[in-house]
Amino acid sequence: MTVEDAIRAMAGLMVLLSVALTLLVSHWWLLLTGFVGLNLLQSAFTHFCPAEMVFKKMGMRCSRT
Repeated sequence: MTVEDAIRAMAGLMVLLSVALTLLVSHWWLLLTGFVGLNLLQSAFTHFCPAEMVFKKMGMRCSRT
């Protein structure tokens, strides 16, 4: 798995988790969905993603050169 694949998987998991928590616990968990969306949007423009640094330190390879 590449870093980019791991980021997409983590973002998808966080969105699904926040939807489940919203339905089961409180509507305030939608803030997590908003945070994930904003982080994806800013990383598209700035190419800065904290999760990318963590995954690289874990030894995952990057698909970009």
